[in-house]
Amino acid sequence: MSAAYAADEMMAVAAARRLADGTVCFVGIGLPSRAANLARATHAPECVLIYESGTIGAKPEHLPLSIGDGELAETADTVVSVPEIFSYWLQAGRIDAGFLGAAQIDRYGNLNSTVIGDYDHPGVRLPGAGGAPEIATFCRETFVMLRHSARTFVQELDFCSTVGRGRVTAVVTDLCVLEPEPESDELALAELHPGVEVDQVLEATGWKLRVNGDVRAGEAPTADELEALRALKVAGAEDGA
Repeated sequence: MSAAYAADEMMAVAAARRLADGTVCFVGIGLPSRAANLARATHAPECVLIYESGTIGAKPEHLPLSIGDGELAETADTVVSVPEIFSYWLQAGRIDAGFLGAAQIDRYGNLNSTVIGDYDHPGVRLPGAGGAPEIATFCRETFVMLRHSARTFVQELDFCSTVGRGRVTAVVTDLCVLEPEPESDELALAELHPGVEVDQVLEATGWKLRVNGDVRAGEAPTADELEALRALKVAGAEDGA
């Protein structure tokens, strides 16, 4: 039996399990970094982690604080320029999988990381798209990691920063996994994390979410996965959250 675990830990484990050994993965900071480094520490030791700052094959012992964290360069197989990462590696189709986050997502996997509210007079001004549009366009698979709430999973985006329709492979949340339906590209409930009910997911989604007839039951994290995940702490922090 697995030990007790937090919802964010289940999310990281579910995302990590999607990375096969040897996958070349474009990694973001935060939840995606936890998932990718967990995969490398467990079932996918040959997974090649690429960060936007230009580090290829990074093997950090601690979760990086930013893409400019020195440990990424110190542990990488090589470091190249940011333009080379995008032009030679990403746009040339050399990266298998990419992770994205956002402030909002709609039923087709389109993402908003620009503003909340009106663009000219927003309630919140966000960092912007960055390299997300290129990641969604050129990676063979794109995984989105988000905490599940009706504020994030919205009927209509306040701004479309990244077109995810037809490009997002899966959305991994702290409640479930959503996958696009082949005919429409609309996201549907595909897998429930242990202990989560369908109604919880529907209530946390801002549109009428489709539910596949064969929703899978996700497996709880193993003791080995939890041990490896909890060892991945931000340098100087008491926990890896």
